[in-house]
Amino acid sequence: MAAAAVIARTDSRLNELMGESLSSKGVVNARVRRSSLPPARAVCQRNDSIVMRGFSLVLVTPSEQEPRWLDEGEMRAWRTYVNGSSMLMDRLHRELQDTHGVSLADYEILVRLSEQPNHRMRMTQLAEDVASSKSRVSHQVARMEKAGLVLRRECTEDGRGVLAELTPKGMAQLVEAAPTHLRGVRAHIVDLLSPEEGEVLAKVFDRVMTHLRESNG
Repeated sequence: MAAAAVIARTDSRLNELMGESLSSKGVVNARVRRSSLPPARAVCQRNDSIVMRGFSLVLVTPSEQEPRWLDEGEMRAWRTYVNGSSMLMDRLHRELQDTHGVSLADYEILVRLSEQPNHRMRMTQLAEDVASSKSRVSHQVARMEKAGLVLRRECTEDGRGVLAELTPKGMAQLVEAAPTHLRGVRAHIVDLLSPEEGEVLAKVFDRVMTHLRESNG
């Protein structure tokens, strides 16, 4: 009955440890209800549980199974992305902040507004474009409005929406800061990639963004 002891210690798959007799009865995964068992216990089938003299192994649903741990390659990809993207955003932010007194987040707002007709857009669309929440962008735009970089206006089309509009001061700030930001983007990522790698990067994160938007309903 060594298999019973192994099951208790490792919480592993019964059909792998105890053979086809359990697999043929539909038992694929099981879990001991208590942390350990004596090494010798009689095993039998009772309804949809495996019983060891009063200690039962119950079938495990997919949600209760062990997580799909990352293998070495997957972990390396995930950690290099997390660390690399964090370092990149921090460097780009510091370059803008130290040189022009504008944050990377505020710079992105200025860029999005500058690309729109009449340099204005709905707050809801602005939040989506910068991948942020409506409430966060609302607070951000309110702060930028106090600095004279943007204005908020009611939408005349439906009377309900709110527009963010780039001011002349905001445009001047953008024109001044843009060369610094572009130099940073080129130096810290774009010029480090081949055209083919850049295309792969764009495709990967387009797929990620599409998945996240769809999973939010």
